[in-house]
Amino acid sequence: MIELQEYIDRLGRNPFERWYEKLDDTTRARIVVTLDRLSRGSLAAKGVGAGVMELRMDFGPGYRVYFGKDGDTLVILLGGGTKKRQQADIETAQQLWREYK
Repeated sequence: MIELQEYIDRLGRNPFERWYEKLDDTTRARIVVTLDRLSRGSLAAKGVGAGVMELRMDFGPGYRVYFGKDGDTLVILLGGGTKKRQQADIETAQQLWREYK
């Protein structure tokens, strides 16, 4: 089993939670199911550079969750977004990952 944790920055902000809380209930439920699968190691994610991985979800506007792996059993959730803002979201996630490391 892989442990999922949300990144909290030096100021106590949680970028993943801030994004997640803006979503409607149905979308949140679907993301929870996807993250549960990730924690069981059954989903493949794509590397987007600088140690950040992108988990794509094929519903709605093309949701994405960004994370980094810290060892074999710990995933740090950095944020989320949609296909429309993909490049900006990737850059933000990469910066957050650098801060984490």
